[in-house]
Amino acid sequence: MLESKRRAIIFFIIAILLAATSGYLVLKKVQTLNADLGTMVNVYVAGKDVSSRAVITPDDITTEEMPKKYVRDEYIQDPEDFKNKVSVVPLSEGNIITKSILKEASSVTEANNRLISIPKSDPVFFDERLTALDRVDIIVSHEVEGEMKTEVFMKDVKVATITKIDDKFSGVQLEVALEDAPELIHMHHYADRFRVVKANVGKAKRPHNVPATEENDAEAENDAPAEKKLNKRTLKTAKKKSKKRSQKR
Repeated sequence: MLESKRRAIIFFIIAILLAATSGYLVLKKVQTLNADLGTMVNVYVAGKDVSSRAVITPDDITTEEMPKKYVRDEYIQDPEDFKNKVSVVPLSEGNIITKSILKEASSVTEANNRLISIPKSDPVFFDERLTALDRVDIIVSHEVEGEMKTEVFMKDVKVATITKIDDKFSGVQLEVALEDAPELIHMHHYADRFRVVKANVGKAKRPHNVPATEENDAEAENDAPAEKKLNKRTLKTAKKKSKKRSQKR
């Protein structure tokens, strides 16, 4: 009886040692696999079916865990990447959303308006760097009945967005009514000179919080003739150049 108990105890101890060894080996294997896979991170997927060209809202997306090893650069982990974006393809619930299928939502504020791209080029000149929501005037120089003419083509046009190449300003997208779009495109293509001038919004009138003073009135009176003189000189110069070009032709 004592011998059988002793054998049982020995087998029990051996079983415990084997179990502990097996557990240790399994733990090391799991740790190795986790190290190979990396930590788990959250990526954004479609939380429900999303139609194409619809602005993505927080209710349309959810997160899903994935090993960091398998996360690609185009996977989205920052919710700010969805701001004012639409998907160019329909999404089903659970689909991983990538940066390549997202596009900026249209900046057009009215259904009857269109965006016209005006890139910077030799005939197209921008007087200063513009930003979205600026207002601009368009001045063109073109030939009319054999004579060069410089005139204001459009006034107070909204800048919807700006374009950049290598983080440098390269042009704008202007928002115009559909009926004005063909004229703008034609003038952009065929005008000899196409100048985009930032409109001085708010400078025509004195702000309500600035009191009227003799000094301000005097400055306004002094500035007005100077602007008129400058405009006259500019027009005279343009006319002289137009005559010379006409004579050469």
